[in-house]
Amino acid sequence: MKQLNVGLIGFGLSGRYLIAPYLMVNPLFRLKTVVQQRAATAAEIYPSVNVVKDLNDVLTDKDIDLVIVSSPNETHFDYTRRALLSGKHVLVEKPMASTAAECEILIDLAERQGKVLSVYQNRRFDGDFQTVQNVIKNKLVGDVFNYEARFDRWAPQANPKKWKETPSLITGVLYDLGAHILDQALVLFGSPKSFNGQVMTQRADTTIDDAFDLRLDYGQLKVTLKASLLVREPTPRYMVHGTKGSFVKYGIDPQEDMLKAGMTPDQKGFGEDTPQYFGTLNTDINGLHVQGKIETLKGDFGLLFQNLYDTIVNGNDLAVKPEQVLEQIKIMETIKKRSK
Repeated sequence: MKQLNVGLIGFGLSGRYLIAPYLMVNPLFRLKTVVQQRAATAAEIYPSVNVVKDLNDVLTDKDIDLVIVSSPNETHFDYTRRALLSGKHVLVEKPMASTAAECEILIDLAERQGKVLSVYQNRRFDGDFQTVQNVIKNKLVGDVFNYEARFDRWAPQANPKKWKETPSLITGVLYDLGAHILDQALVLFGSPKSFNGQVMTQRADTTIDDAFDLRLDYGQLKVTLKASLLVREPTPRYMVHGTKGSFVKYGIDPQEDMLKAGMTPDQKGFGEDTPQYFGTLNTDINGLHVQGKIETLKGDFGLLFQNLYDTIVNGNDLAVKPEQVLEQIKIMETIKKRSK
């Protein structure tokens, strides 16, 4: 089978922990080159990989089929555009771009170039989200009328990465954590009839938004999405309430923490949730009251890469379409500008 040569731009948290390990365990990909500006950490971890500092070394390499953009947010549009113009397929880390207009430019360019463009919305492949998706799809709580998702962290100090603390449309918690849970809500329920919300700055030593409260209105169904970097005591990650009952889930998919701890995606037990974080279902099924834990489905970001390969090589349907992400960017851009 054809092996895709990959050029990875950026080797920070996402490139190092959330992308490269999945490429290394999938024989259909070959991580050929990493663009890294600082010390050659990538070469130390993966000696077989070529490490360069100049983006053009990747764009002019005729052997590279796929470029993965995992650099700072403000570079996503420009690097993706340049990669597409160089005749490469592109997977760009979220957020796709700053504005809906930029997203439309990239979507049009990919179509004209005849190349696949996708966005690394890896949280669609979280085990907890996959479980929530199944609960809703199988109507285990009946017709959903209230859905709430949170993505909180305890990070009272400003981020040491300067670009993450520089005020702009594309920086801040809405475009960072919000891009995940908003994407999940749109996957579950489609485009809302209306939306409103606000971004906030809660910490004293930052000038970017570090919290948000977003509401999506679907008529009878109301969706609430929240995040804050000043939440020390965990709250439910998902709460789903329907006409028959409720499903509540604490904890977050373990893949990121496992990767940071040194595990690889091909190891036994990788991506499996611990029983203490299994979600609680309280509902009626066929006239019986059912209350108890639901085992979390195993998460696997690798499914995104496999789908991307199947789309590029075999023409399969793309799982994360840029047109879907365009809707997400429209909402975030509007909320950010309203709040400003």
